[in-house]
Amino acid sequence: MGKIRTLPVSVINRIAAGEVVERPASVVKELLENALDSGPTRVDAELEQGGIALIRIVDDGCGIDAEDLPLAVSPHATSKLQRADDLEDIKTLGFRGEALASIAEVSRVVIRTRTPAGTGSCLEVDGGLNRGVVPEGCGLGTSVEVHQLFSKIPARRAFLKTPATEWSHASEAFVKTALAHPEIAFSLTHNRRRVHELPAVDNWRQRIADLYGSQLADRLMHAKEVDDDISVVALIGRPEDDMASGRFQHFFISGRPFRDRSILHAVQEGYRGRLLSGRQPIVFLQLYVPLTHVDVNVHPAKTEVRFRDPGRLHRLVLLAVRSALAGITAPTAFDPPHSNSSSVPGLAAAEAIWKRQQSVSGRNEIDWDSSQTVAFHDHEKSEHALDSSEPNLFEREKDSAIKQERLPGADVAEERAFQLHHRYLVVETQDGIEVIDQHALHERVLYEQLRERMSNGAVEVQPLLIPEHVELSSSEFEAVTSHLDVLSEAGVKVESFGGNTVVVRGKPALVGRTSASGIIREVIDRLAALDADGGDHRAVVDEVLHSLSCRAAIKAGDPLSQAEVDTLVADRHRYPGTRHCPHGRPTSLMLSRRELDKQFRRT
Repeated sequence: MGKIRTLPVSVINRIAAGEVVERPASVVKELLENALDSGPTRVDAELEQGGIALIRIVDDGCGIDAEDLPLAVSPHATSKLQRADDLEDIKTLGFRGEALASIAEVSRVVIRTRTPAGTGSCLEVDGGLNRGVVPEGCGLGTSVEVHQLFSKIPARRAFLKTPATEWSHASEAFVKTALAHPEIAFSLTHNRRRVHELPAVDNWRQRIADLYGSQLADRLMHAKEVDDDISVVALIGRPEDDMASGRFQHFFISGRPFRDRSILHAVQEGYRGRLLSGRQPIVFLQLYVPLTHVDVNVHPAKTEVRFRDPGRLHRLVLLAVRSALAGITAPTAFDPPHSNSSSVPGLAAAEAIWKRQQSVSGRNEIDWDSSQTVAFHDHEKSEHALDSSEPNLFEREKDSAIKQERLPGADVAEERAFQLHHRYLVVETQDGIEVIDQHALHERVLYEQLRERMSNGAVEVQPLLIPEHVELSSSEFEAVTSHLDVLSEAGVKVESFGGNTVVVRGKPALVGRTSASGIIREVIDRLAALDADGGDHRAVVDEVLHSLSCRAAIKAGDPLSQAEVDTLVADRHRYPGTRHCPHGRPTSLMLSRRELDKQFRRT
């Protein structure tokens, strides 16, 4: 074994660059953070070839003294920390003293700066070689130029993607930073073309509008919750504005973008039952937490954080999202809201982001002008795949699943309704015409009935005269037997019978004639997928109830009597959340009188 020796500074910097400087976007993020720490009113970013050829960040902040410039590109030299205790109360975005030294080791860096009381000076570092500080006339603040990233390390440069790809990542880093600091003016230029011009604003919604267009920003709902010294403020999207990916999910704390699985899980739980599987909500969320309760010194990239009380934050975020979504009561409209957002600065960039998101998702998404409408999906195949030959659960008026007492305050004016194509219910309302998906609505009603009775410990169980035996695979058997308590709580009485066989001795009375084996088959895949994601007890309970209600609900193609139609239509006023099925699909669409008059040219 060789002797242990101290590594040269250049080697240390290159090692650090492997973590800090991954691609041009990493440089953009680090330099923007340094600029913001200088107390500017404006920050300008300019890139060429996606940041591979040039990254220039200019601010009008406090500047750097000429004698401090050599230290600015030295490893672990910083003005933001003085002692170890300062790590417990970090008020700046940067603090590690690694970024500039690492960047200067793998590129050519030119820094021009002037303080209010001093004269201008310039420092150039080329591949770690410091060429010294020279006087130079320049404006107040600091300009940092990074030329030919990784030019000194061909092996690293070979791993960079195309300029278009690197530009996509770099512009995303800029957007995240600009979102976190609406009080500061920003601009972004690429290949000498101005992409963003963002004035300083005191309204977070306006900064979002400047970046993504007012049509998106105007539809966001405000969410806020406060718990003593911790608060959550968010602007969240409506369920019908869901996305194929999480590109429109932004989390910030103390002006710092961050990632955290617990916070993301809280958001997704808040939308549970309102989004289709695989769809993502739009979320812009700010956390206000005492600095001593959060640790940002987790990774050199500073995008990961640790909270002293993550459970408390999870509950607060979940409550904020649920409270905001609880205010949605109107059915989804046929006609999309109109907007003249084409005149809003920044919409072109928003459309570019949208197009990139389309290519990532691999499917043809609708544009923002039509994204407020709900696409008509053909669910007949999936619904009949469950078992379209099962008897109609309504079974005229003898089925207990449809005969419920009206809740207090649920009285509404008498509505006229009829069934259309054995699939939809058409209802005349005071505001126009409401078209209801009979399967989706009945599924939601059953889900709410089961959940209500389960929470009251009063799930009526129908014992099976002849218990049903169900043969399972090893993985299926494991999924079922590991959740026997939840199944029993929901009214499904299952026992192990030996080998990979289970025996079902009872089922909830609400599911009518649905076969016990069908219930087990329905819950298996959901439970297995949930276990893979580490779902908690509440999520497991919800998946079981979803499975039971989906299996037992009437299907598209089932004819209903007028009494059954009237009862189901009335049920949508008796339970919460009936505007969406448990899977997130809308249960109804509204065609307003105003739209009817418009189509018939009465207005």
